[in-house]
Amino acid sequence: MIMLNRERVKEIAALAEKRLEEKHICRFKDMEEELLLISEQYPGLWLEHVYDSVLLAQMDEKYLFLAENAVKVFIKHQTDEGQLPFAVWDGNRIDSKQTQALYWQIQECVSFYTLCLEVYQMNRCLDFLKMIYASGKKWISWLKKYRMTTNRGLIEMFCGFDSGHDNSGRLEGFSCKGNYQKNKVIQNADVLPENDEVVPLLAVDMNCNFYGDLMALAQMAKLLGEESRGLAWESKAKAIKENLFKYCWNESDAFFYDVDKNNRQRKYLSCTVFHLFLERVLARECDGDKIERIYREHIKNPKEFWTEYPFPSMAISDPSCEGHPDFNCWGYYTQGLTVLRSIRWLDAYGWSEELDHICESWLKTWTEHFDEFPLAQEIDPVSGKPTRSSLWYSSCMLFYIYSAKRLGIVE
Repeated sequence: MIMLNRERVKEIAALAEKRLEEKHICRFKDMEEELLLISEQYPGLWLEHVYDSVLLAQMDEKYLFLAENAVKVFIKHQTDEGQLPFAVWDGNRIDSKQTQALYWQIQECVSFYTLCLEVYQMNRCLDFLKMIYASGKKWISWLKKYRMTTNRGLIEMFCGFDSGHDNSGRLEGFSCKGNYQKNKVIQNADVLPENDEVVPLLAVDMNCNFYGDLMALAQMAKLLGEESRGLAWESKAKAIKENLFKYCWNESDAFFYDVDKNNRQRKYLSCTVFHLFLERVLARECDGDKIERIYREHIKNPKEFWTEYPFPSMAISDPSCEGHPDFNCWGYYTQGLTVLRSIRWLDAYGWSEELDHICESWLKTWTEHFDEFPLAQEIDPVSGKPTRSSLWYSSCMLFYIYSAKRLGIVE
């Protein structure tokens, strides 16, 4: 067990809660609803951070309005065709006359409609359920229309920022490791980069999220009395799972890999494998042997993901980690987003002791480094030292508070 300065943890958790209340819960320009800001470095709300607001509501029901508002702001800015923005920037914090919705990439990262469903399970508002179901159907249609160009039965990644994995080795060979630009103009996410040697890519994480969305829609349909439609959504999700196994599963390595446009597996040991658990793609009753192999050979392997400070964004033994950037790197560092999302799957698969350990290690390093690096985006998975990427980062603050509560240090 890791020894913690419990009084100092209490102090920092209180500071984090105060910071969230006074700085991060705010109104974006020309908006009446309050939203949860990520940080000063990320001047708005990203689609992948909707979980921050949902978790806050799950920890304290007084924040339910934040979760509802986070869902509604993305649905409000959904296009007529169904595309969701990847972020909504606060016009008060950027050089803009208004708050902006941005559509250059996908960056869903956690199934948005699963989160929508969890908000409904808290508010039990029928009109809210109807709204999220209608929105979800449009999003699925948009993805099928624009992100299934190679007829392999899975949605595709076009650019590096689609996954939110900035500076990851899994982007090696991409012509667009960020967004796709043409004549120096950033293109909408429905535009496929020209003459790329890798994309359209079958990305493990993106398709797990897609599976999660389909299963959420299945549950929504049944709640609305559309039993047959719910079964149809489940059938579509089943097909996604089958194709993930067909293209991405490597039996000898016990790992799921991204697959390039020529059906070649790209053997990067990325934290994307966690999405199979995050979105419940793998089930113990039918995938138990694979779950145990992934757990034993990768998740709890100290040479890969079970480092001193789990979980690195790339297994530390992966050659792509060498020479990694020292800032905002999803090719090495343990990310606040990854540990926050571990709440969603470790307990569910019976690995509560592992989550307890991650909570302890998170509290330890951020308590030790708080005065220099106040609750930032990422840490070194071996030493625990943070980088200066995005100080006062919402996901880091929330996991610190969650950890202090889970371990009984804070009520």
